[in-house]
Amino acid sequence: MDLPVDSPRRLDLFPAASGPLAIVGNAPGLDAAAAIDAASCVVRFNNAPGFGGRAGVRVTHLALVNRGGQMREWLRDPRFLDRPVVRCADAFILPFPMLPAEQNRPEQVCWTREVLELLAPLGKPVHILPEDLHQAARLRLAPVTTDPGPAGRPNPSTGFLVTLAFLLGRPLRRGPVAAHGFGFDGWPGHPWTAERAWFRQAEAAGHLRLHPCHS
Repeated sequence: MDLPVDSPRRLDLFPAASGPLAIVGNAPGLDAAAAIDAASCVVRFNNAPGFGGRAGVRVTHLALVNRGGQMREWLRDPRFLDRPVVRCADAFILPFPMLPAEQNRPEQVCWTREVLELLAPLGKPVHILPEDLHQAARLRLAPVTTDPGPAGRPNPSTGFLVTLAFLLGRPLRRGPVAAHGFGFDGWPGHPWTAERAWFRQAEAAGHLRLHPCHS
């Protein structure tokens, strides 16, 4: 629990992603269980809708948003660790670095320490994405966003941050990352149009393969 937040041990995502990699978004209409489960590394997000059914049954990395009301709700759920997707995950990703105490009041928004304590009994790796990755994401989104957000900085989604983390640490020779279930829609504070454009650019460059959802 006293390891530095951006410890290299926590950021060692990539040996597990040496084979085919599937990143599974939460858009409705996803029906790709066979293709997703065929990957050697399967990354999912938050409540992972469709897990155990049309979105497949494998998960190696589960990204859990560690700021805001969603994590506060999970921390109040005494059965959170019993959720199938939580039990089945081999490792967890927290997309936001821990805020210093003086920046986490008067209203608490960062729950990093609490979720580390919650997950500790599972004995599984927890990877915390550093501020450097957030800066890299903003730099990539700024040229293609029309709504840069507060202070002129795009606010990337968890899906974008995690996908970028894997792309930056994965040699191209291992083949493109398969992205399933990305609808580029949700909380209005994220630059969805810019994220969609960046994903298309990554696909054109051979780093990513987007698989559309079906209604």
